[in-house]
Amino acid sequence: MPNPVRLAARALTASTYVVMGADALRQPGGRPDVAADTLAAIRKVVPLPADDELLVRANAATQVVAGSLLAIGRLPRLSALALAASLVPTTLAGHAYWSIEEEGARKAQRTQFLKNLTMLGGLLFAVLDTPGGRAGTSTDG
Repeated sequence: MPNPVRLAARALTASTYVVMGADALRQPGGRPDVAADTLAAIRKVVPLPADDELLVRANAATQVVAGSLLAIGRLPRLSALALAASLVPTTLAGHAYWSIEEEGARKAQRTQFLKNLTMLGGLLFAVLDTPGGRAGTSTDG
């Protein structure tokens, strides 16, 4: 029988990605403009298409699909890894608090940045989750 806590944890973790990803997929709005500098920096090391809106929508689609899979327990470790990978550029582009001069806005974006780091940590735990199996006998964590 599936562990109800694990099921709830996956659904709760996935919900934000599904909802926010669907919003960005339907209406990218200003997200491509916000992401432009981050995408330009990434393009220096990774060949990416020049269409920022396409990349924002692809990231959003990744979040919807991987979030949905995580929520239903299908490929949960791979889904969590995909969400973690999508969260890094989202966080760097959307919450670059270090580049904001106004103190109130800087604090708000710093809070959002730290929240995303917390979400990333939860996803990394999900990547390491081995339901029904032993991860090992190490006491290093």
